[in-house]
Amino acid sequence: MHLAAHFPGVNNTTVWADPRSGSQIDFASFEHLARTAERGLFDFFFLAEGLRLREHKGRIHDLDVVGRPESLTVLNALAAVTERLGLAATVNATFNEPYELARRLATLDHLSGGRAAWNVVTSSDAFTGENFRRGGYLDRSERYTRAAEFVATARELWDSWTPEGTPRPFAHHGRHFDIAGEFTLPRSPQGHPVVIQAGDSDEGREFAASSADVIFSRHGTLEAGRAFYTDVKRRLAKYGRSHGDLKIMPGVTVVLGDTAAEAQERAEEIRWQQVSPQTALLTLERIWGVDLSGHDPDGPLPDVDPVPDPQLSQGRTRQGDSIATAEKWRALAQERGLSSRQTVIEASARQSFVGTPEEVAAELTEFVARDAADGFVLVPHLTPGGLDEFVDRVVPLLQERGAFRTRYEGATLRSHLGLAEPVRKA
Repeated sequence: MHLAAHFPGVNNTTVWADPRSGSQIDFASFEHLARTAERGLFDFFFLAEGLRLREHKGRIHDLDVVGRPESLTVLNALAAVTERLGLAATVNATFNEPYELARRLATLDHLSGGRAAWNVVTSSDAFTGENFRRGGYLDRSERYTRAAEFVATARELWDSWTPEGTPRPFAHHGRHFDIAGEFTLPRSPQGHPVVIQAGDSDEGREFAASSADVIFSRHGTLEAGRAFYTDVKRRLAKYGRSHGDLKIMPGVTVVLGDTAAEAQERAEEIRWQQVSPQTALLTLERIWGVDLSGHDPDGPLPDVDPVPDPQLSQGRTRQGDSIATAEKWRALAQERGLSSRQTVIEASARQSFVGTPEEVAAELTEFVARDAADGFVLVPHLTPGGLDEFVDRVVPLLQERGAFRTRYEGATLRSHLGLAEPVRKA
């Protein structure tokens, strides 16, 4: 089983009202979570990133976290206070350039001794693009085309030095990039930084199968996880890749208790804290596309029809067909007798493992044993101590089951993940 730690603090996942919540900017917070993950022998530490403050109804969205430092800068600092833990940065392939980003990632890989990873994300959002010279020129259909060429170009740069350590000229002439020169860094300790991809669309799955080492997914049940796992793994063969070349790691939450009932009670309390009345209304407005300021979050869902292409929120990833989503939510609310807020809680819940440490360890092991995942990215609800209890109470049980390592066998992230060093290409 592979395990990773996601630093909380984006969207409404983090419960900032909890007195145990700390800063999302102070380096001590990043250090605490990273040291905890390394103490738990996790594969890597994962940072999300956004390139523009999101807006709702034309104003900066006041439920969002703002002020998060740039990911690669934070990870370079964490390289100095950790020894084996992988360090993964989310960096956008739409608003960066291959040479500059390949150099920054290779630098992290050198400084950390081979522990760097790049979570490749894309954007077709003109709103975000306003922060950049190119603006929002990139069509939605082009974002994965550019991303695939971006990753391929970065790998050409990482391979451009000879095995003897001599720089040699590179040249890439493609649809999105036309560059030539010499790369400034020799091949890094693990050959290439590990490439992670997050996306559930058909294009995202195909991109992961062709180019990624890890896919960060999200599925709510064992059955859904198995279907996703089977679909993505079967795509590998057409790219000359084997089953083990891509690790599937869904993002999950874990809530523990001394008894199953206590754990369930804690989980319900956390979800109510995460989805406040204000958050519930915001979520409904994103789907319905209309101002619901006067709507009662403890009443039924809105009785008006959704706007087909809602534009109230800017800078957020679209979550499919809003009309179909509204119909699905209405059916759920009617079947379960749920209020608006309760519907948002039920419909937006991330895959959670809730129970005693023994129950959670058994369920995590089952997911991996039954090919629903190769491991998990844990998304705690507290910054920065939300991982402490899992490491102290669940990791030892996974080790007793033989489901998780008892020590790091290698020094690089590729060795943790069981990935071979990339073959050097001329």
